[in-house]
Amino acid sequence: MPLFAAPSRTNVLAIISLISAFMFSAAAVVTGHIALSEIKRTREAGRGMALAGLIIGYVGVAFTIVFIIVYLALISTIFAHMPSTGTAYRN
Repeated sequence: MPLFAAPSRTNVLAIISLISAFMFSAAAVVTGHIALSEIKRTREAGRGMALAGLIIGYVGVAFTIVFIIVYLALISTIFAHMPSTGTAYRN
């Protein structure tokens, strides 16, 4: 009679990390780190999902930071090249 091992349980935070990586990167980073520490402690499955969520989350955070920097540089360049109208009235 063959013995079957119970399927290993997948860490819920690892699943949440992977799903949230495509919607909200900061949540993916936080839940990914928590999931990895839980997986290390409890030996649950889901390490790959947690790592994927972390990687995609960090890429999303980096992309957001670069986008904000480029956006602010573009806005400041536009305002720097606008003609000054002055506030003094001419008679």
